[in-house]
Amino acid sequence: MMEEPISGICDITLATQVAEELLRIKAVFLRPSQPFTWASGIKSPIYCDNRLILGYPEFRNIVCDGMLTIISKYYKALDVVMGAATGGIPHASLVSDRLSLPMGYVRSGAKEHGRENKVEGAIELNNKNMIVVEDLISTAGSSIDVVESLRESGGIVLGIVSIFTYSLQKGIDNLIKANVRNVSLCDINTLVDVAVENGYIKANEKRMILNFIKNPSDPSWQTE
Repeated sequence: MMEEPISGICDITLATQVAEELLRIKAVFLRPSQPFTWASGIKSPIYCDNRLILGYPEFRNIVCDGMLTIISKYYKALDVVMGAATGGIPHASLVSDRLSLPMGYVRSGAKEHGRENKVEGAIELNNKNMIVVEDLISTAGSSIDVVESLRESGGIVLGIVSIFTYSLQKGIDNLIKANVRNVSLCDINTLVDVAVENGYIKANEKRMILNFIKNPSDPSWQTE
């Protein structure tokens, strides 16, 4: 058991660099005046698609290096790298290759044919120390499901390494309840600071976004 679950970033300099790159390649859109609609119907001023990182080798390497930094600081006794389907799989592959460690991944649901696996990988996971690689943390529900699947397989999950977190209170609460540590390369606070500094959004739009993050279900953030 860890002393206290962590949900935050590893290093502000790294977080700033990742934020600059996410904005540059348009993996993150900040659009308070024309919000996106989530599947739940909630209007959101932010949209994040970290899959675009794969098309930029230099940034991809920054992400991999950053994840290795997090691992060296928080998850040193590591045996296996596991990716969360689907966004975490390619980054888990890169990290495991750098560390010369076995890699697997967890499906969003069990296969309906063959061996009907949910956890994929060629090694025995029982009593092995592992991390989960994620591209994005919002409410953390799907990430926790991955962790629980690995725990049920006998794995010892040290925590999550993610590219970006919305820093939603619901997500933080869910991680604490599940006793799961998450350390991200970048968070929403760093991202909006960088966005204002580089002219992507204005100061009042930053306030709108942060008000949304406090309570996504409350549409009053749009009245800034």
